Amino acid sequence: MACRISISSNSSLSHNKRRSTELDATATLTAVTIPITNLPRQNLTTSTRQSKPLIPIRHNSAAPARTVQPTLSRMWREIQGESDWENLMNPLHPLLREEIIRYGEFAMACYKAFDLDPRSKRYLNCQYGKSRMMEETGLGQSGYSVTKYIYATPGVDIPTCCSRWIGYVAVTTDEQEVKRLGRRDILVSFRGTVTSAEWIANFRSNLTSARLDPHNDRPDVKVESGFLGVYTSDDRDSKFTSGSCRNQLLSEISRIINQYKDEEVSITLVGHSMGSSLATLLGYDLAELGLNRGSSGRKIPITVYSFAGPRVGNSGFKKRCEELGVKVLRVVNVKDPVPKLPGMFLNENSRVLGERELPWSCSCYTHVGVELALNFFKMKNPASVHDLEAYIGLLKCPSNMMQLKKEGNDLVSKFKDFISERKLDAWRWEIAALQVGIVVQSLRI
Repeated sequence: MACRISISSNSSLSHNKRRSTELDATATLTAVTIPITNLPRQNLTTSTRQSKPLIPIRHNSAAPARTVQPTLSRMWREIQGESDWENLMNPLHPLLREEIIRYGEFAMACYKAFDLDPRSKRYLNCQYGKSRMMEETGLGQSGYSVTKYIYATPGVDIPTCCSRWIGYVAVTTDEQEVKRLGRRDILVSFRGTVTSAEWIANFRSNLTSARLDPHNDRPDVKVESGFLGVYTSDDRDSKFTSGSCRNQLLSEISRIINQYKDEEVSITLVGHSMGSSLATLLGYDLAELGLNRGSSGRKIPITVYSFAGPRVGNSGFKKRCEELGVKVLRVVNVKDPVPKLPGMFLNENSRVLGERELPWSCSCYTHVGVELALNFFKMKNPASVHDLEAYIGLLKCPSNMMQLKKEGNDLVSKFKDFISERKLDAWRWEIAALQVGIVVQSLRI
C-alpha cells in the first residue's frame, strides 16, 4: 500500500522528539492516626465504639507510569517494512528516521571510496581494500564488515565501456550490533551514475521483459533496459572480477545466507539514483528465485532503501514485487527530477481514465513501494536537489537546510544568470543535462 508524507526543509523535525507521558492518577488509601483525646467529650463513647484509631482517607496521587521505550531489536520487522511502514510515516518514527539515515550513510560510503583521480591506478574503482573501506569512509564503528566488492558494466557499445566498481556487500559481524539490530543484517550498497557509459545506459529507457526466472519468463514483468543491462551484462575482460553484477551478487548473498542459516537474518539493499534501481532489481531477483530463505524454509525479509531513485519497471513489475513481499521505501526530494524519470508522460498517473484501464497501461512506468517525500532546493547549487548528502543532511537536521520558493518568472531569470556565469562547454555533458533537467522540472514543463 503506497503512502506519501512530505517533510519540508523548514519544518521542525527533532531527533529527540518530545513524547507525552501519561500519568496514572491512582486512588490510594492512606492511614492517618487521629488521637482519641482530640475527639469531643460528648461523642467519646460512641466514637470509641464505632471508630477505629486508624481512619483511611482516600485521595489521588499522581505517579508517572513507567513507559517502555521502543527498541530496534523489538521493532526491526516493522522498521524494515513488514507492514509497509504503517503508522510509522506520519509523523516519522524516530527509529525509522535513524535507520534511513544510517543506511543512507552506507550508500554515501560508495562515493567516499570511489576514486575519481585520473592519475590513480584505481581510477573509477574503489580506492581502499575491503578490510579498510569502512574505517576510511567513517563507518569503522558500524559493526559491519565488507565481504565482497561488486563490479558492473553498462553493456553499451562504446570504447570506454568496461567493468567499474559499483558497490559492496557487507554483513554485521560485531555481536553487540547484531544484538542491537535484533538480527544479522546482510547489506548491499550501490552508488549512482558516474561514468559516461553509465549515463548512456540510463537513457535507454525502453521497457523490456526482465526474464530473470529461468522457469517462468513472466513477459508482463518489464523493466528499463538500461538498468537491466547494467545488472546483467558481463565484462569478460575485467581484471577485477568475472561474471555479471547479478551473478556476483547472487553468489555472495547465497554464501552469506548459508553461513548464518540458523540465525535471524535480514537482507537490506540500499542505493542512490541508478544504484537504487539496481537495489530494486536485486530485491526482485532474490525473491523471484526464492534465494531469500533460511535453513528452516522461513522467508528472509528483503528491504530496499531507495534514495532519489528513478522508476524501474511497469505495473507488472510493481505487482510482482508486492506479491513476493519485497519492501521498498523511496526517499525522494519533490524538487528532484530524477525520481520522475523514466516515464515523465507515461507513468502510473496515465494508466487509467476514470475506471477504465487504457490500452498503453502495460507500457507505463510505475514506482514501487512507499514514498517519503522531502522538499528542498538551493538556488546557489541547483544540482543539490539530487545530492545524497543533502538528502541525509535534511533528515538529520531539517532546520539547517534552506528552502527557497520562487515564482516562475523570477526562477527563469535567476537560472539565466546562473548559467551565464559559467562556461557550459567546460562542463561534462552529463552534468549539463542534469542542469537542464532541473530547470525543466522546476518550471513544471
